[in-house]
Amino acid sequence: MRLTIITILVLLSNICMAQKSNPEKGEVLYHVFQRSFYDSDGNLHGDLNGLKQKLPYLQDLGITSILLLPLYEADCYHNYFANNFEKIDPNFGTMQEYISLVKEIHKRGMKVYMDMETQYVTEKHLWWKDAVGNLNSKFSDYILFEDSAHKVPATIIFDLRQLNNYNGTSIKITTVNLKNKKVLDYNKKLFSYFVDPNNDGKFDDGVDGFRLDHAMDHLDGKSALTNLFVDFWNPLMTHLKKQNPALNNMAEQAEWRDYGLEYFKKAGVDRMFGFGLQQAIVSFDKQNLIRNADSILVNCPKGKEQIIFIENHDIDRYASIEPNKEKQKLAASLMLLIGGVPSIYYGQEIGMMGKNGNWGGTDGNDIPRRTAFKWDSSYDAKGMATWYRNVKATWNNDNLKGNDAVSLEAQLRDSSSLFNYYKKMLQIKHSNPSLAKGNYENLPNNNSKVYSFTRTYNGQKAIVVVNLSNEQQTASFENINSKTIPLFGKANFTNNNLHLNPYEVLVLKVK
Repeated sequence: MRLTIITILVLLSNICMAQKSNPEKGEVLYHVFQRSFYDSDGNLHGDLNGLKQKLPYLQDLGITSILLLPLYEADCYHNYFANNFEKIDPNFGTMQEYISLVKEIHKRGMKVYMDMETQYVTEKHLWWKDAVGNLNSKFSDYILFEDSAHKVPATIIFDLRQLNNYNGTSIKITTVNLKNKKVLDYNKKLFSYFVDPNNDGKFDDGVDGFRLDHAMDHLDGKSALTNLFVDFWNPLMTHLKKQNPALNNMAEQAEWRDYGLEYFKKAGVDRMFGFGLQQAIVSFDKQNLIRNADSILVNCPKGKEQIIFIENHDIDRYASIEPNKEKQKLAASLMLLIGGVPSIYYGQEIGMMGKNGNWGGTDGNDIPRRTAFKWDSSYDAKGMATWYRNVKATWNNDNLKGNDAVSLEAQLRDSSSLFNYYKKMLQIKHSNPSLAKGNYENLPNNNSKVYSFTRTYNGQKAIVVVNLSNEQQTASFENINSKTIPLFGKANFTNNNLHLNPYEVLVLKVK
């Protein structure tokens, strides 16, 4: 018995090492709103230990990397406006539990990224408390002021001075002076801590990169905060890359129509978000897809990457916009197979729904996009992170629906479910280097409703063909019939004419 256990442990260790050392597997992000993911201690708030318990689920799905929303201490439920950058929100757990989670993620051959937004602080932050009304404060130039007496802190985005919290409270917020070298030095130390908490140079306890929320060259139009790519972001990224050259840092462009080329060139980031391609995927328009794939994937600078997604925490759930399950599957196929680094927003794989609320000027309007992951058909099941359920100011309990098909429990039993489709597509992606890492190129055909492209990597090539319509389509190609092996779907060729069922996805490997 002892020998059997040792053998199993060795095999598991070898599997983890293989995951770490396989550069052809590619990367698939799981963008998790951790407060809504899994509650391990019964307080209705998703937490770090809950996420740790669900790592086997994520690996079974085919996830390789986890993107966390901000973890630091804050009064707002999304944690974007910090009271203290150096403390973990106690509802999530402790710093020790965070480091334990990171180590476990790395033991499994996975990666972890942390969302950071240090451009703003609240009235509870040390800089505010010490500097407002105190010209002698050592933090007097850490935040922006609108008066010489330093009694009026500057506004934030949209000229807001406070955030109306979902629970009826309000939070005063101001903008940090990113042009102050001491603020840059502070950020270098803060970010560096999360890269290597124990400073031993091994990085098993540190993040694999950061997501820079609302990163701008000219922050919110403020005259004092210009040229930030060169003066703030690039020095910060350069510092972190010297610490760990393997880091991959991603930035969310404030202008979603921006392809991010200036961020790559001037700010020193490694990845940007392909917002244009997100809109093209859900449009099911062939020319829109070709145009945005060329702009975002083909023109992406060498050594840089685009993150490809359908959903995130700031936009409506796709299943609420498009209830047709076949279209949801087709959109998933495009997102996972077209190129770049795909990012799945938690619950997307089971078709969770949620649209922006309408409760006035409150951050609670976004809660329907960030509700509890449905592990079970009942909302009262163990681990359900329904932290928002009794706050009547911004939530109607009628929205808490149980016993429907939108739960992992229900979809595991259904071989044709959205979850099982995601899992199958990820298996195909991971098992074929061309789909995992290959360069994208449009593959012409003669049908305006059929979109096709190739992915090529190290001499290997795959072809993806999709029918964007709800009708049968036939598309003509140049002599690909005899040169391919189906990886997904059935290739129905008549000579070089390919026949496709409504919303059909076909994946072919070129011999």
